[in-house]
Amino acid sequence: MAEFTGERAIPGQIEPDLWNEHLARYVFASRRAQGRRVLDAGCGTGYGAALLAGQANWVCGVDVSGEAIEFARSHYRRDNLSFLRATVTALPFPEASFDVIVAFEVIEHLADWRGLLAELRRVVTPEGECLISTPNRLYYAEARGESGPNPYHHREFDWQELRAELADFFPFVSLYVENHQAAITIVPVEAGPPVEGAMEQAQPDPAEAHFLLAVCRLQPGPLPPALIWTPRAANLLRERERHIAALQEELAQKDAWLEEARREKQELLEMYRSQTAELERSNRWAASLDQELAAARARIVALQQELAEQQEAARRAVAGYEQKVAELERELAERTQWARQVEEQLTAELMAARAELEARSRELAECVQLLDRAEATVVERTEWAQRLDAQVRELEARLAAVRASRWVRLGRAFGLGPELGEQR
Repeated sequence: MAEFTGERAIPGQIEPDLWNEHLARYVFASRRAQGRRVLDAGCGTGYGAALLAGQANWVCGVDVSGEAIEFARSHYRRDNLSFLRATVTALPFPEASFDVIVAFEVIEHLADWRGLLAELRRVVTPEGECLISTPNRLYYAEARGESGPNPYHHREFDWQELRAELADFFPFVSLYVENHQAAITIVPVEAGPPVEGAMEQAQPDPAEAHFLLAVCRLQPGPLPPALIWTPRAANLLRERERHIAALQEELAQKDAWLEEARREKQELLEMYRSQTAELERSNRWAASLDQELAAARARIVALQQELAEQQEAARRAVAGYEQKVAELERELAERTQWARQVEEQLTAELMAARAELEARSRELAECVQLLDRAEATVVERTEWAQRLDAQVRELEARLAAVRASRWVRLGRAFGLGPELGEQR
């Protein structure tokens, strides 16, 4: 079930005076709904749209809350009534769809309240009218002085601000005020003549109004008459007496709570006194414990001093033992060092002898290799000299034959041919 937060009226979950304030606005609007198409913008739980459907040709309730729309659909069912989840700043209807539009206690909840007014102007017919209500900022701020601003409201208006803002969208704006006033009624018990109303002050001060209600039109036309509506609980004095009785019961209950609180305070005081006495006994016991603790601390100091002396004697003995061990370790280290040096010297000499032997062996091997290469070179050069000598003898024979040729001699006579030089 939906929960009442103070911002959405739910039948059966709202204080009667506040409920009557909401319901009166729909009673005022229902007189304009006869046979017309009506839009309830921000319909909430749907009770007002259902009331309008009793007079209208067709009513559509629109609200952004899915929970509210579900509540309205399950509680109010008529052939000429429907509910739709949508935002009032983007209504899913074509232009000039409705003859009457109500937007009660909606504008103050919107950050984009101008978007609301633009949409209402768009979907209302040229000869239609929009009924818009909102709390009077001047009264509302005073009434909520202790609790602070309403966290659900983005913008609140006084009557002059509301009229000026509405005039930006609607050329004809008529302002009404809604107040919860005391009234005296004289009506017949049996059926009789119709009820007439009379007000001592016909022109109220809008600055002192509880709620502001504006009738906005695109064209001039007849305005709805003022409304004096008497709720079902009409005997205000009796209601006040019952309210006073309820307050007296609450006061008696608070007195009982106060008396109980006083008894609890007395019990707590006695408990405090008892605990104080117990605390004093505990303090005395703690003082004796402090004395015993002081003696124990002195004994601990003496034992610590004795232990320190014993530790010092042990430290000196350990220091002597450590010095003797250090001397033995130094002697052992010196002997070990001497043995290592002797071993290293012998090892070095042996390695040097081995190195010298290996060097002489390599030198001998190299000499053998050099002798072998020298012998091979001598043989090779001897064979080369023999070949060269044979070639020289062959060339000399050929040269002699050339010189002896008569053609060569003939060429030399004429200065032709190569210069062969003289024969050796």
